[in-house]
Amino acid sequence: MTAIISVPRLASALASGDAPVLLDVRYKPGEPPGLPLYRKGHLPGAVYIDLERELAAPPAKGTGRHPLPPLDVFGAAMRRAGVTARRPVVVYDAGGMGGGWAAARCWWLLRWAGHPDVCVLDGGLAAWEAAGESVSTETPEPAPGDFVPEPGGMPTLDADEAAALARHGVLLDARAAERYRGEVEPLDPVAGHIPGAVSAPTTDNLTDAGTFRSPQALAERFEALGADPGAEVGVYCGSGVSAAQEVLALHLAGIDAALYIGSWSEWTADPRRPVATGPERG
Repeated sequence: MTAIISVPRLASALASGDAPVLLDVRYKPGEPPGLPLYRKGHLPGAVYIDLERELAAPPAKGTGRHPLPPLDVFGAAMRRAGVTARRPVVVYDAGGMGGGWAAARCWWLLRWAGHPDVCVLDGGLAAWEAAGESVSTETPEPAPGDFVPEPGGMPTLDADEAAALARHGVLLDARAAERYRGEVEPLDPVAGHIPGAVSAPTTDNLTDAGTFRSPQALAERFEALGADPGAEVGVYCGSGVSAAQEVLALHLAGIDAALYIGSWSEWTADPRRPVATGPERG
């Protein structure tokens, strides 16, 4: 299984009886958890995962808004959903333009924690419903899984490593361009970007239909930003969620990238760290 799966391919797998574990990770910053939306309709057999409580730890002083979750919490959530190391996992969120953030966070965490076969539903629930596929209001009760997280499967960056990478490699800022430039900052105390970082909004990874652009188109996009298969690449965003979607897009383009989990919310928690503004890399 590749890092993304199309609606027809997933529908075929579900109809064949060879179904993967399905995880519903609907989430939008600043809004209530997605559980009420899940109860109104989800992919048949999907289990809801709460990003704030199960895919992140509570923020603490000096951390970003979405630190890595405690391994026992993350592992328990995955086992509750029926995740095993031997069965494929498909993760989805609401989809649409700007979508894929929450699903990619779960994809990244599972890969980081050692799961060998996990992917994201391309286009999410929006693509599923647009294709005329059915949804369910039944809450499944899967047999408990046996997945035990073993960290280290995906590269990460801390603040010092991100600063160094911005100088000698390619550090991509996955936030909206106006936040990168420092024109607006709706969530964090300081506007701007890490000096040396390159603006690379996640919206440019998607088509107008909210699905990922082709691997070739993504490779061309990232090459124009200085990121190619031979470069050392890292990504950050506001809190380590949307940047996971950029890591996924880079993966589709054949480029390995490290994720700065703390991201801008951690960077600006220390007033001694430098901040750059404006449209240019610097």
